[in-house]
Amino acid sequence: MRINTTETGVRFTVRVQPRASRSEIAGAHGEAVRIRVTAAPVDGDANQELVGFLAKRFRVPKSNVHIVKGERGRDKVVEIEGVSEDGARRLLDVVR
Repeated sequence: MRINTTETGVRFTVRVQPRASRSEIAGAHGEAVRIRVTAAPVDGDANQELVGFLAKRFRVPKSNVHIVKGERGRDKVVEIEGVSEDGARRLLDVVR
C-alpha cells in the first residue's frame, strides 16, 4: 500500500466495498486499502460513511477527511489532514 505525504497530511487509495455487514478495514487491494462500509452506494451514503469511518479511525474531524478523486466509483483517493505518514501506517497496520 502506498501512502503519500501532502503539505497538510496524507493521501492514499481506497477500494470501497458497500453493503457490508460492518464497517472495517479489510486488507489490501493492490496498492489500495480495502474498506468495507455498511451503507449502500446511493445518494453518496457510502461516501459519507467512509468519511465518518476514516475520521473516527484517525481521530480527526470529518472536515479533515476528503475524497479527492473517485466519488462515484469504488476506487477513491482519500486525503486526511493532520495525520503523519507514520501515524497513517500505524492506524492502517492491518494492511500488510
